[in-house]
Amino acid sequence: MSEPVTSSNQEIKRVRKPDWLRVKLPVGKEYAQVREIVSTNKLHTICESGNCPNMGECWGAGTATFMILGNICTRSCGFCNVATGKPLPADSLEPLRVAESVRLMNLKHCVITSVDRDDLKDGGSVIWADTIQAVRKASPQTKFETLIPDFQGKWENLQRIIDVNPDIVSHNLETVRRLTAQVRIQAKYDRSLEVIKRLHDAGVKTKSGIMLGLGETEAEIYETMDDLVSSGCDVFTMGQYLQPTPKHLPVSEFIRPEVFAHYKQIAIDKGFRIVESGPLVRSSYHAEKHIF
Repeated sequence: MSEPVTSSNQEIKRVRKPDWLRVKLPVGKEYAQVREIVSTNKLHTICESGNCPNMGECWGAGTATFMILGNICTRSCGFCNVATGKPLPADSLEPLRVAESVRLMNLKHCVITSVDRDDLKDGGSVIWADTIQAVRKASPQTKFETLIPDFQGKWENLQRIIDVNPDIVSHNLETVRRLTAQVRIQAKYDRSLEVIKRLHDAGVKTKSGIMLGLGETEAEIYETMDDLVSSGCDVFTMGQYLQPTPKHLPVSEFIRPEVFAHYKQIAIDKGFRIVESGPLVRSSYHAEKHIF
C-alpha cells in the first residue's frame, strides 16, 4: 500500500472513484417510509450524517442506524462528516423517540450509535443506557447492536453500557496505530483496545472495524488484526475510506475487491468469529448477521 497523503500534497486532484464503488440512488416505498419515521420523530441517523454509501440498500430494507445525543460531535476526526462544535444539551426524551421509531418500523435488528459527548461528565452514557432499555421495553423482540464511543477512558461510563447488556457492542479502531493521531485526533489506539478488552472480559460480544485506503501498510493491517484478536474482538469489519469533502483526509488508495477478500481470509485465520470485508462495508452493514 502507498504511504499516507501528507499536507504537502493534499491539493492533488481527487481521484475518480472506481466502478466497484458506484451505488444506486436510494428509491422505493420502504426507503421513503424510513425517512418519514426518522423525520417525524426528529431523530438523527449516521446513515445521513456520515454519507453512507449503503443508505439506499439499508433504508430500502427497512433498517437504519440511529445516532443519539444529537448530531454535533465534540471531536473533529479527519475522516468523519458529522458536524463538530458545541452540542445542544442532552435530550432526556430522545430514548423514547428512538424506541417508538424502532417499534413503528417493526425492526428485527436495530443499530444505535452516537456522537462523542466529551462535554458531558457521563459522556452521554446515561442517555445510552436509557435508550437501550426503552428500545428493549417497546420492542422486546428486537435484537440490537450499539456502536459506542470510548467515553475518554472513564470506565464507570462504559460500565453503564455493560450493565444493560446489548446483544453486541461495537467500538471502532478506524485505522492502524501509526495513523491514529492523524485520523482520530482526540482518540487513542490503546484506549480503544482497552474498551474492547473490558467489554470482552465482562462477557459482552464485541465488534470493531477499520477503514482502508488511508495509507496503512499490509503489515500494519495484520498488526491491527492481531491487537484486536488479543483484546477479545469477535466481529471485525474492513471497508474503503471515502473522502466526504475536500476538507477531510484524502484517499491514499482505492483497494480492489479481491484484496479485501484476501484480507478477509487472513482475518478469519487469525481467529475472528465473523469478518465483513469489502469496499462498501461499513460498521453497521449487515449488522443483523453479526448476532451469534
